[in-house]
Amino acid sequence: MSEKRSDLGRDLARIAIFAALIIALGMVTIPLPTGVPITGQTLGVMLAGTVLGPRRGPSAVLLVLVLAAIGLPVLAGGHGGIAAFAGPSAGYLIGWIAGAFVTGLIAHSGRITWWRTGCATVVGGIGAVYLIGVPVQAAVTGLGLGPTALSSLVFLPGDLIKAVAATALTLALRRAYPPAFGVRARARAV
Repeated sequence: MSEKRSDLGRDLARIAIFAALIIALGMVTIPLPTGVPITGQTLGVMLAGTVLGPRRGPSAVLLVLVLAAIGLPVLAGGHGGIAAFAGPSAGYLIGWIAGAFVTGLIAHSGRITWWRTGCATVVGGIGAVYLIGVPVQAAVTGLGLGPTALSSLVFLPGDLIKAVAATALTLALRRAYPPAFGVRARARAV
């Protein structure tokens, strides 16, 4: 019983650490006329998925979004409040949950390798987030889906750089500190 509680405590601590990482990566922003700023938060979402997996990664993102919804300044540039979920970036915020899930699902579908992790960050951390973010941004701004998708291409180079960084950081963390991935807890259970 105490071993399960200990594993739960480790999981909660890892979720909290990655939520804090996502928040910290949002403190530096580059505002854009589209209403959706460039931040490092998607890097945190990618890392949450690749390190924590498809269950715990989205939990870290959800924690950030709950903190934002209750008004804490945890989003890009220190913003927060329920109004963030009605603006142009609302779909991207919700897309983070799907992004962390898909990223974690792909990255943890087998042994963590550079190609699996890279694919996970691109498909989940970029593709899944855009798949939800672009249509919601189009609906909120009143622009068509095509022009909104085209304007969202401004984020792609930075997001690809974040995907490469997330892949490198994930592999380095895996080599340096496997318990970050929950390896010790799983190894004990086997």
